[in-house]
Amino acid sequence: MSLQEAMRSLPSVEKILQQLDPTDFDPLPRPLVADVVRDEVAALRDRVRESEKPLEDGEALRLVTDALLQVRSSRLQPVINATGVLIHTNLGRSPVGPRAADALRTIATSYNNLEFDLPTGQRGKRAGYLERLLATLTEAPAAVAVNNCASALVVILKSLISEGKTEVIVSRGELVEIGGGFRVPEIMEASSATLVEVGATNKTNVGDYEKAITERTAGFLKVHRSNFYLGGFTEEPSTEDLAELAESKGIPFVEDLGSGAMMQTDQLAPIEHEPTPMEVLGKGVGLVCFSGDKLLGGPQSGIIAGRADLVAAVKKEPFFRAVRCDKLILTVLQETVTEYLAARHGDSKELPNIPVIRALALPVAELRARAEAMASQLPAPLTADIVDSKATTGGGTMPKSEIPSIALRLSHPDLKAEQLATRLRHGASPIVGYVEDDSFHLDLRTVFAEQDEVVLEALHATSAT
Repeated sequence: MSLQEAMRSLPSVEKILQQLDPTDFDPLPRPLVADVVRDEVAALRDRVRESEKPLEDGEALRLVTDALLQVRSSRLQPVINATGVLIHTNLGRSPVGPRAADALRTIATSYNNLEFDLPTGQRGKRAGYLERLLATLTEAPAAVAVNNCASALVVILKSLISEGKTEVIVSRGELVEIGGGFRVPEIMEASSATLVEVGATNKTNVGDYEKAITERTAGFLKVHRSNFYLGGFTEEPSTEDLAELAESKGIPFVEDLGSGAMMQTDQLAPIEHEPTPMEVLGKGVGLVCFSGDKLLGGPQSGIIAGRADLVAAVKKEPFFRAVRCDKLILTVLQETVTEYLAARHGDSKELPNIPVIRALALPVAELRARAEAMASQLPAPLTADIVDSKATTGGGTMPKSEIPSIALRLSHPDLKAEQLATRLRHGASPIVGYVEDDSFHLDLRTVFAEQDEVVLEALHATSAT
């Protein structure tokens, strides 16, 4: 067949658009649909020109449809997390609470007093109220928020550097990768700080820090090993000892905590204790930074708290403007912190209405009761065993912690585990579980109780197809 004849097998963009039912790809806007069709037709044209082979009947429409479905599935949309990973980076980390969600809608659809002082009618201080809230929450003299924890560390380091003082001392055992390829040495390089490594990977002591101090030392940096742990022949100086050395030498002491735990994690669940900013600052650390979207359960943000002079220096750093939060992040963070403070009064044991905190504290008996109710309503031939499972915190926090949980182990005579997983991900309400030992599991610790009915509907639809 000639190239000309092969090219005639390729339908035009207009013809494919006429064959498509736009409602099949809602809510993709029509211009986006047309753009995807043009790209796919162009790719098919190149393929036919190179191979000189015609397309099969209906092949172009099928390939275009697949491409459109792929684009639609890539939209940011709600997903039911049945993985048992509470802070799932790929699934948006921690969901925010209802107080924050309600406030977000109100502020997002209205004008607001972001930088306006209502009593005087003059320009106001941006995020002043939130900074006061954060200082109260962390029991620190001052606090401020930026757009994530990595930028918090960068702006802190930049604020410490002055003419002649550029060196920051860090233990070799704390030169961690925080995820996505970002490593502490690279973050320090971005801040223009000079990294001074001390100690060995497994053993560092106070003397190592003291020997490394010079007239160029700008600060000490301690990085909490939140996403891995060291065992065996190890040694590290206590925070109190490092703080004492830093104070005696007039050197700022910074700790990157990462996870942002605001409650005693070992009291929420049978897991390890994660240090809180309050504990670290109480041991003499000058500044602490941590994430807002991990154990805190707020939006993506980085929070800096500690000595008032050090926080003031951070806010004066020119780079601070590049990493400051917008009105939406400030709103969600403000209401998340308010939720914590509202639950913190007297000897109250009340938990804040923060999804990740509630999920950590869920009793196994409650999860089992939900699993039994769901298993009894499954459509034939789908069946489920109720099994003990181990949930994790995820998000680079508490790597040794396993939280007792309950999962539904699903079986279908005609569908393999991976097929079940695929069908549930492609449903109207996508559900993400996990495959283990050739079986598909739904861990209920990360499924909200109000989502149980949605999960059952999805299982009915999956079983029927």
